[in-house]
Amino acid sequence: MQVQRTQQEPPPHVAIVATTGMGHLIPLVELAKRLVVHHNFLVTFLIPTDGSPIKPQQAVLQDLTNAISSIFLPPVSIEDLPEDVKVLTRIELTLTRSLPALRDSFKVLAESSRLVALVVDLFGSSAFDVAKEFGVPSYVFFTSTAMLLSLMFYLPELDGTYSCEYGDLPEPVKLPGCVPIHGSDLSEAFQDRKNEAYKGILHIAKRFPLAVGIMVNSFLDLEPGSFKAMMEGKEGRPPLYPIGPLVQSGPDHGVDDSECLRWLDKQPHSSVLFVSFGSGGTLSHEQLHELALGLEKSGQRFLWVVRSPHEKAANAAYFSEQSIKDPFPFLPEGFLERTKGVGLVVPSWAPQVQILKHASTGGFLSHCGWNSTLESIVHGVPLIAWPLYAEQRMNSVLLADDLKVALRVKVNDKGLVGHKDIANYARGVIKGEEGKLLKSKMKEVKNAAERALSQEGLSTKSLAEVAQIWKSSKEK
Repeated sequence: MQVQRTQQEPPPHVAIVATTGMGHLIPLVELAKRLVVHHNFLVTFLIPTDGSPIKPQQAVLQDLTNAISSIFLPPVSIEDLPEDVKVLTRIELTLTRSLPALRDSFKVLAESSRLVALVVDLFGSSAFDVAKEFGVPSYVFFTSTAMLLSLMFYLPELDGTYSCEYGDLPEPVKLPGCVPIHGSDLSEAFQDRKNEAYKGILHIAKRFPLAVGIMVNSFLDLEPGSFKAMMEGKEGRPPLYPIGPLVQSGPDHGVDDSECLRWLDKQPHSSVLFVSFGSGGTLSHEQLHELALGLEKSGQRFLWVVRSPHEKAANAAYFSEQSIKDPFPFLPEGFLERTKGVGLVVPSWAPQVQILKHASTGGFLSHCGWNSTLESIVHGVPLIAWPLYAEQRMNSVLLADDLKVALRVKVNDKGLVGHKDIANYARGVIKGEEGKLLKSKMKEVKNAAERALSQEGLSTKSLAEVAQIWKSSKEK
């Protein structure tokens, strides 16, 4: 009879709130897969929307097992926001205005299943109150670095200590266990303290201690100082669970990818520089020209995912169709013809994971988004760090100054990365002595990532610990 009761026990169910943007959804999906496959959970995604296209999110979610379901909440209006509103403010308001609909869906899940936890991404803490109403514990899945999480914990103190802009601080910010960071390299949302985005991030930081636990998409051997300092730090902080690196394991959704991979098959081992600024990264027209000329001047093989330029903001494409326009007319005249055979230029999208794991790929010129960074680490590809927005400058500091797996670009007095410097970075990573050092360090980091995710690895055990806590929750 005991066996029969066990078989009839309803499976534990986790609700995940994923705020707007693919960068957060992808690692959350990987978390959901692990909960289902390794720990026998059911998972439901609750996704706030603002009327922006949701096809990319739907494409990622539709291929998943039946144990993972998704609910897109009714779109809320944000038409009252000014045109120049920061992405973070838009994300946060989309969630807060969706809370009534979120509560309705959460109520159904809580009453019809054994709902044991709410998981939110780093912008989702406004949903804590909904979970608390139904007696469900709230957890954060922090989809960035332990370094940024450390800054979030430190932010209320930093805010109270200084009145100036952080970019004007005379000394670097010294987070416990981290390399020093200049104020100008802090996350984009921290750069204008009068902006609503900063007020929003400060509000989020103050709510983080309300979480029952915080999972981090990083691993102990990658950021030992940060994790150790936070775990041994002030009382009242939630327990931390390093569970990364969780990177995209399903199919890349986009146009036909065979051209890229066929081209790579014909190139020598570790000879190609992969150039991509992610789904939201765009350059100005002038910077696009400098990059093209630099790649040409370098003489190195390259595979470049190019997007049409955008003058207003580096992350303008985050909520825009701008990047879908044909980018080729914006390239220097004759560039495609002159680099034919040496480089391959593809518009807007390429199968990044497959490219990074390809034997011909020897370097990655990247915006340093955390998903892209982890993919580069997992596949052992050294980086040229070219941060554009969000926390990417902080990531580049970690990669170049701490881990020593990246060259970081420098801008000139015109605010551009010049073509001569770009050529030097490309040559340096692919065939220079510094490139050999970067590859050696990246190999060490790759091996550490493999250990963390092995059956007995610390990240695997950390997620198992969280799963056991949830399974031990009172039965419905």
